[in-house]
Amino acid sequence: MKHIKVFAPGTVANLGCGFDVMGLTLDGVGDLMEVGVEPGAEGLSIRNESGVSLPDDVKENVVTPAVRAMLEAYGRPVRVEIRLLEKIVPGSGIGSSAASSAAAVYGINELLGRPFSGKRLVEFAMQGEALLGGTAHADNVGPALLGGVVLIRGYEPFDIVRLPVPDNFFYAVVHPDIVVSTKMAREVLPREIPLSKAVTQWGNVGGLVAGFALRDVALIGRSMQDVVVEPYRKGFIPDYDELKAAALDEGALALNIAGSGPSVFALTADYAEACRVADRMKAHFAARNIGCRTYAGRVSNAGARVVG
Repeated sequence: MKHIKVFAPGTVANLGCGFDVMGLTLDGVGDLMEVGVEPGAEGLSIRNESGVSLPDDVKENVVTPAVRAMLEAYGRPVRVEIRLLEKIVPGSGIGSSAASSAAAVYGINELLGRPFSGKRLVEFAMQGEALLGGTAHADNVGPALLGGVVLIRGYEPFDIVRLPVPDNFFYAVVHPDIVVSTKMAREVLPREIPLSKAVTQWGNVGGLVAGFALRDVALIGRSMQDVVVEPYRKGFIPDYDELKAAALDEGALALNIAGSGPSVFALTADYAEACRVADRMKAHFAARNIGCRTYAGRVSNAGARVVG
C-alpha cells in the first residue's frame, strides 16, 4: 500500500453577494490526513487521530460518500486507508467537511496516477457535502481543491471557474460560541426578491468577479455587499451591525457572514490589519460574554496538496 500526506485548506463560502455560487481559500488552517491506496483490493477505513470529535461509524463520515463516488467512477477495485491527523472543528464556518472530502479525493487521485481532473474531484467531494446538508454544493469544496476563488456558474451541467487572488489579500474570521443551524439559516430567507434588489445584487456579483480578475482589492471590497441574504441572517449574530461597523473602522475592506454562520469573515489588504480586525471581532463577542475562536491569514491561491 502506498501512502502520502495531504493538506486541504479551510474555505469561506458565499462572499456576501455570491450566495451559493462563490467561495475562497484560507491559508494556514485546514485538514491534514494520511491517505493510502492498494489497487486490486477493496475496503475503506478511516481513523481519526486529530483529537476532534467525529462520528465513529464510517458511513456517517463525510469522506465516505466522496471516496465511494470516486472509486465507482474509477471502475476498478481499490482499498483505501485514511488517517485524520489534523481537523478543522466541525461547525466552525470555514469548510470543515469540505476540507476532509477534498483532502481524501485529492490524495487518492495522486496515488492512482491522477486519472481525474480537478473539476471531477470537486464533483466527487460534493457528495460529502450532500451527506450533511442534503444537497451536493461546491462553494466550499471547489476552493478547497482548486485554490483561489471559485465561481460556480451552474450545476446542470456543472460549470466551475477558478479566479485569481491578489497578493495583498488577507482574511480575519471569528467563530462565536453560538449555534446557527443551516436549516434555520435557510428558512429565514425570502422566496421572492424585488427586482431593484436583484439588480443591485447582480451588479455586486459582477463587480466581485471583475475585482478578482483584475486583482483590484478596492473593487472587491466595494462589491462584496449583500442586499438579499445578509439582512435576514444577521439577526442570528448578536449586534451584527455594530460588529460590521467596528471591523470596517479597523480597516477591513468588507465583512459578511461566512456560509450560513455563525462565523463572520472580514477581508483586508494587510496582514497586520487582519490581525487587528480579528482582535476587534473577538472583543465584540467578549463584551457580550460569548466565547469565540479567531483566525487570520492570507487568502490563498493554493488548494489541496501533497505535503509528505
